[in-house]
Amino acid sequence: MPETQQKDQKDLLTRLADAGEDAINRLSDLPGGSRMVDAAHAMRARVDELQKKVRGIDELERRVDKLEHQVAALTKTEKPRAARPRTAASASASASTPKRPPSP
Repeated sequence: MPETQQKDQKDLLTRLADAGEDAINRLSDLPGGSRMVDAAHAMRARVDELQKKVRGIDELERRVDKLEHQVAALTKTEKPRAARPRTAASASASASTPKRPPSP
């Protein structure tokens, strides 16, 4: 029984493929049909390009997630730095700078 089902399915698919080919041939015979067929072919090419780009986006999303986790781990381990105390050299340098009187 499975062999007959497989043969029937194959025949059905063959008939559908033939019908599709006949339909495309008839469309090209109609006025303006060749433009429609050309547009369908161009659209197929564009869809193929879009599929390739979308696959690339998935990889980029995985990389961004990985980097976000790394940044989160680094920010958790990093302690905020305290303000540096002024050293004697920097304090004396600012004190020795002469101050200008305000302009009148």
